[in-house]
Amino acid sequence: MSANISKYPKLLVISDTGMYQEGNSFYAFGPVVKELEELSCFERITWVGFEKSNEKKNSSFVKICNKRINLKLLPPSGGKSILSKLLILFAYPIYFIRILKEVYSSKHVHVRAPSNPAVIAMLLSYFFPSKYFWFKYAGNWIGEASPFYKLQRMLLKKLGKNSKVTVNGVWVNQPENIIGFENPCLDIDDRVLGKEVIAAKQIKGQVNYCFVGGMNSNKGVDKIIEVLERFNHKKLGVFHFVGGGELLEDLKTRSASFSNRVVFHGFLAKQEIYEIYKKCHFIVLPSKSEGFPKVIGEAMNYGCVPIVSDVSCIGQYIHHKKNGYLISPINITEIETLLLESLEIENDLFNDMILQNYSLAEKFTYAYYEEQILSKVF
Repeated sequence: MSANISKYPKLLVISDTGMYQEGNSFYAFGPVVKELEELSCFERITWVGFEKSNEKKNSSFVKICNKRINLKLLPPSGGKSILSKLLILFAYPIYFIRILKEVYSSKHVHVRAPSNPAVIAMLLSYFFPSKYFWFKYAGNWIGEASPFYKLQRMLLKKLGKNSKVTVNGVWVNQPENIIGFENPCLDIDDRVLGKEVIAAKQIKGQVNYCFVGGMNSNKGVDKIIEVLERFNHKKLGVFHFVGGGELLEDLKTRSASFSNRVVFHGFLAKQEIYEIYKKCHFIVLPSKSEGFPKVIGEAMNYGCVPIVSDVSCIGQYIHHKKNGYLISPINITEIETLLLESLEIENDLFNDMILQNYSLAEKFTYAYYEEQILSKVF
């Protein structure tokens, strides 16, 4: 992509991504930082996001070292209670004024939805028809969603000609401004290392699994633990759980006496997660709802066969018993059945699956992502 470096002078990014400042340094959610760092087609990036409170900081946040990226922090708001959610409405005027100021001085605007700042940006897109707006919808574009998410999906479909919307998956009967897009998560070094890992990986002896994501019921991690409570198989090796959340401590307690080896790692930095992928043969994600999790692309690059829910666009990439396993219906019995089947997989079939998936993972590289932005969005 070197020919496209500095093609555009500036990109404004509007999101609800958490970020914070310590001294003269800024920190933000690692995957988004990496994604913006890899956008070489912009000379400067101004990034508007929410200031995180101290208790929300963890190892998934990284220091922003790229001098092209300049952060603008919005005051935090929201929470789990109904009152805290209502108070967001009182913060809207502050958000509106600050976002308006940044949009006024930017020609190319990238908005990450669904979020409260995204609603403001949708409104502003009508008042600035000469500016280019790119809305990236990260959730499930088709199917069940909360009322607030459904509202945003409806608004995104009705935006003007100056707005493009990228979504997970390709869907029929969508407006022309809705574009199917893959979420990037892999760089050149990942691809080189992934090829080496896959060349050496085999199903031989014990089989290792991992779950990477939020420790909550929507992600289905509690269902995995429920299966493991009654599951005993001589070939089952270590089941790694990566991530944090409301169910973490309860799940640790429930699994303390398992005959199976279960390890909870909590939040890990990107390279530490990759070390987990290297050890594992399968990744299990029994989510109730998803867009397309980046961890599937990452895991495939490092030779983990997906055992994942058949929700959103996941079935457009993972084909049952061809390059992975689709959990449908999403229940304890089905998860247990697929675990048993995966434990009996022949090495030839496993190797065929991981080679297919390594090739497919090219679509989740930052280079491919930037190519798509330049050809389809801007």
